[in-house]
Amino acid sequence: MPEADKYFDPLRRKWVAATPEERVRQWFIGILAEKAGVPVHMMMSEVPMNYGLKKWRADIVVWSPGGNALGIVECKRPDIPIDASVAAQALRYHAVGKAGFIFLTNGTDTHVFKRDGEGFKTLNRLPTYTEMKEQCRQ
Repeated sequence: MPEADKYFDPLRRKWVAATPEERVRQWFIGILAEKAGVPVHMMMSEVPMNYGLKKWRADIVVWSPGGNALGIVECKRPDIPIDASVAAQALRYHAVGKAGFIFLTNGTDTHVFKRDGEGFKTLNRLPTYTEMKEQCRQ
């Protein structure tokens, strides 16, 4: 039975504490599934990533059918601005996962970036899962 202080995470398949950041994560999982068409089974939350000697956890990773990271999502609680430090955190995950897309969101402000050669360009819309898979092939 649902509890007021918990959310059911369909990716981890368990109840998790209803923190402000978790609310943003669960909202964005829904956006990816409903608006971008990402199958729920092709996403994972709280994905362990090692960068140098430091261990990190990506909030959400979107996977290709072949097991490559297509998108890495960094979620922040609504009162945390999406700034250069948030982008730097996501880029550390990208250095490990080599995803074609990076998503930064605090539930109010969302930024989408597409890999473009050695850098990234800003997108003004959410890519579809098909577009993410196509980008991965390039």
